[in-house]
Amino acid sequence: MSRFIIRRLGFMAVSLFLASVVVFAATQLLPGDVATMVLGRFASQEAKEQLREELGLNRPPVVQYGSWLGGFVTGEWGDSISTGSEVRPLVLQRLRNSAMLALVAFALYVPLGVMLGLIAALKRDSWLDQSISVGSLAFIGLPEFVTGVILIGVFGVQLKWFPASSAIGPDTGFIEALPRLILPAITVSLTSLAYVVRMTRSSTVEVLGTDYVRTARLKGLSSTQVLFGHVLRNSLLPTVTVVAIGIGWLVGGLIVTESVFSYPGLGRLVLFGIQRRDVPLIQASAMIIVLIYGVSNLLADILYGVLNPRIRYR
Repeated sequence: MSRFIIRRLGFMAVSLFLASVVVFAATQLLPGDVATMVLGRFASQEAKEQLREELGLNRPPVVQYGSWLGGFVTGEWGDSISTGSEVRPLVLQRLRNSAMLALVAFALYVPLGVMLGLIAALKRDSWLDQSISVGSLAFIGLPEFVTGVILIGVFGVQLKWFPASSAIGPDTGFIEALPRLILPAITVSLTSLAYVVRMTRSSTVEVLGTDYVRTARLKGLSSTQVLFGHVLRNSLLPTVTVVAIGIGWLVGGLIVTESVFSYPGLGRLVLFGIQRRDVPLIQASAMIIVLIYGVSNLLADILYGVLNPRIRYR
């Protein structure tokens, strides 16, 4: 198992390196000029050139990349061009906020999605299965901003069960912020829930038709023993992949949901940086999101190895 983990760590390191190249190249190709964005279009050419020199933008791209990557690895993420503050504390604060929202959403949709998927598979082709399938398809096709606006209108404005805005202060703790996390977490969960339900259902139906499951039933094992002893261990493998990918999206990809609820998460920070061409802010935020995707997929690979020992030797 240790060799399996070391090999996966090596793959993740290579992936992170390649991602850093893509992130750096993408920020260099952004339209507009950094100096013009900071100083304004009416600034003199001399002032712009001086600012480019101070920011190191006149250096060769390879030198800029090496300096940026070395600084990122050592924790020196530079200063925000648009705000003048240090990038590292700002990104980590937004990462904390996104992690709180991701935790609530994860706790809502993963257990419920797995349970509904199992019920749909065990009651295959019944009215219950059809209802779960149709409901999950409806949620997949419903845009997040529509769901968010409906939830705000019903539960925030009419019933006043939860705050309509999810704006929180920089030092707000998880318990204090929890009431403001419910509505955006439900918005995210309705979309993610559908993928978990359908993946769990399809994989469980496939496993239920295998020879070893039929053999277990012929041996006289109860349905509960067959389900927990033979079916779940194999049917949850594809679901693990969906959930692992969802972790990265929950932390850095909720730009629409965060905007609707005015939630200060990492996704909105990336959008803020892009709008102002704040290169250090974009680079640091993007790399953190890539790192989260890499770690979540590493954990998924390890869990794969636990659920199916044959994978450890590949």
